[in-house]
Amino acid sequence: MKKLKLVLVGNGMAGVRTLEELLKLAPDLYDITVFGAEPHPNYNRILLSPVLAGEQSFDDIVLNDLAWYRNNHIDLRLGRKVVSIDRKKRVVTADDGSTAEYDRLLLATGSTPFMLPIPGNRLKGVIAYRDIADAQRMIEAAASHSHAVVIGGGLLGLEAANGLRQRGMEVTVVHLADWLLERQLDRTAGKLLQSALEARGIRFRLNEQTEELLDYGSERVCAVQFKSGDVIPADLVVMAAGIRPCTELAEKAGIPCNRGILVDDCLQTYDPRVYAIGECANHRGIAYGLVAPLFEQAQVCANHLAMLGTARYKGSVVSTKLKVTGIELFSAGDFMGAEGTETITLNDPIDNIYKKLVIKDDVLVGGCLYGDTLDGGWYFQQIRDNANIGPIRDHLMFGAASGVGV
Repeated sequence: MKKLKLVLVGNGMAGVRTLEELLKLAPDLYDITVFGAEPHPNYNRILLSPVLAGEQSFDDIVLNDLAWYRNNHIDLRLGRKVVSIDRKKRVVTADDGSTAEYDRLLLATGSTPFMLPIPGNRLKGVIAYRDIADAQRMIEAAASHSHAVVIGGGLLGLEAANGLRQRGMEVTVVHLADWLLERQLDRTAGKLLQSALEARGIRFRLNEQTEELLDYGSERVCAVQFKSGDVIPADLVVMAAGIRPCTELAEKAGIPCNRGILVDDCLQTYDPRVYAIGECANHRGIAYGLVAPLFEQAQVCANHLAMLGTARYKGSVVSTKLKVTGIELFSAGDFMGAEGTETITLNDPIDNIYKKLVIKDDVLVGGCLYGDTLDGGWYFQQIRDNANIGPIRDHLMFGAASGVGV
């Protein structure tokens, strides 16, 4: 029987995980072609930070080496960006003019970093932090320059700041919000994290807006000017102020998009032959940027590509377990505590541990842990299961030990 043709656009974690799942379910169904804009095999983007900090090499973070593609008879086309999709002829075309026909098309185009639209954002020394090439540019800059400014106090920004600090640069993090990681931590945990990072030599400017990047006529960034009028030196500026789903390719092909490529519970787009997965996809109004939801999507998408057609993706209950410069953090659910909720907190300044649990009607609805995240998985399970924690409420702070089997 003649094989069907599957084309994957995007050689990142979500798309390749889908192929791994598909090969388990239907190893002989498709001839597979993969287009990757980067010149590398699939690697773990989450581990870019240890590479930047000098703790790991690029080879250490490769997930699927070139041999894996060969062994699975996958036509891998690296360093080629797909620029158009002809949905009538079912052909994709790359920027070098090469083409591939498809019976099924999987879009895993990911996201692009948001570059602040301010004067000077195209100067030499102003970069995003998204891929291995960005990490390499930062390593090179750290070898010959002294002052780095990271714009954005989210996870990527803090990891960039830590890596550059470990490479000997003076680092200042600029953040619009009142505290760091405001989407993953409450104010108390965010301030504890800031203190810990300040102890490692990283400086912070919170509630601060960047107005302009200055070059003093050198064509390379030299300083950052804030709305307040303050100016600080900067030989390197790293933009880590958010990401945007890559939807341009889908939009040009007439596939509906709205803050992501719109997909149903099968990860299918408006065109049933075209699927989308990962950071580029908008499912029920959400574009997920964390790995766990993307891998859940991959299982469902592979199920449909394998023509089993039984799985449904209904969205993910998201938890965040982070390790920022060796500091353990965890949050899940409504950790801020909406109206009608109760909060139990434990604050241990001696051991630098902070725990906050949010309860509504004897159900755990959220949690935020700093310094000790051992029970994070157990708390997350209670949140997902809507478990009645009434009988163990007084011992809930002890985690799994407070009520195994609840």
